[in-house]
Amino acid sequence: MIVTVTANPAIDRLVALGSPLERGGVVRTAAPVDQPGGKGVNVARAIAAAAQPVTAVFPARDHDSFVSAVRETGLHHVAVPTSTRVRVNLTLAEDDGTTTKLNAPGAELVGVELETFTRTVLTTSVGATWVALCGSLPPGVPAHWYRDLTRSLRELGVRVAVDTSDEPLTATLADPSAAPDLVKPNAQELVDLVGGDADEVESDPRLAGELAQALRTERGPATVLLTLGGAGAVLATAAGTWFAPSPRIRPLSTVGAGDSALAGYLLADSLGADAPAALVSAVLHGSAAAALPGSTPPRPSDVAALEATVARELFDTPTRHHP
Repeated sequence: MIVTVTANPAIDRLVALGSPLERGGVVRTAAPVDQPGGKGVNVARAIAAAAQPVTAVFPARDHDSFVSAVRETGLHHVAVPTSTRVRVNLTLAEDDGTTTKLNAPGAELVGVELETFTRTVLTTSVGATWVALCGSLPPGVPAHWYRDLTRSLRELGVRVAVDTSDEPLTATLADPSAAPDLVKPNAQELVDLVGGDADEVESDPRLAGELAQALRTERGPATVLLTLGGAGAVLATAAGTWFAPSPRIRPLSTVGAGDSALAGYLLADSLGADAPAALVSAVLHGSAAAALPGSTPPRPSDVAALEATVARELFDTPTRHHP
């Protein structure tokens, strides 16, 4: 079983624009579409779509519309009661696939509510193959929460993946001895940690691989799954470094594509795939998600409909790079 943790869940509200977004103008839209989101919930929905066992853990007020929306998807979940409403994030989608996101900070999670949430994550994770800690942290949760939770989860004998950004990502990797088993940065998040230029990283797989290995060797995670937007993804492990390009798609929304990439990796790894195959699964799931509206998770048929992609090794042995 895979467990996902979303400390800052959200209703993802998609508004499709009838014409390009123009600041200060008036734009006609389609009717808004709401889906339960937050990175961990997105990962869990993609895993559930593949009919694999998964549990999503998140804080939410009793009878919150978010909980009702999760129930409607059929996703197995544990909602930890809080006293505040789940936030609403707005995505504006243009015809060419350009998306503009307006994300709210989320409700404060402190004191007894945070303690209860942390305890519930640990009890739910007993016996899991992977626990994915995903997304931003709401107000009140310290930036080092993922790092502390990783330590506790490792004592349970489970593997931990972290997909976050900014201060929580920096704090998570501040102590190499407490680093998670896997981190999933994008190009900008990677260069924020190890230096370099995000545009160059997205356009140069070998450079991307070198920097991913630098993050792995210097900050401690056993595996780095580096997503490169429409270019594909890189996987760095102690055994090697691979790049898989994205198949050609017509992008509708990039919202949740990285989450589906992480889901694809965890799915393949949990089923015994080797590193290159797990990377290919990540790229195909991320690409399939980008070809769907909003944060809709891809189904196996969506993934199977894409043209094949192949992971190629970038170096014979891992290299260490200092930008």
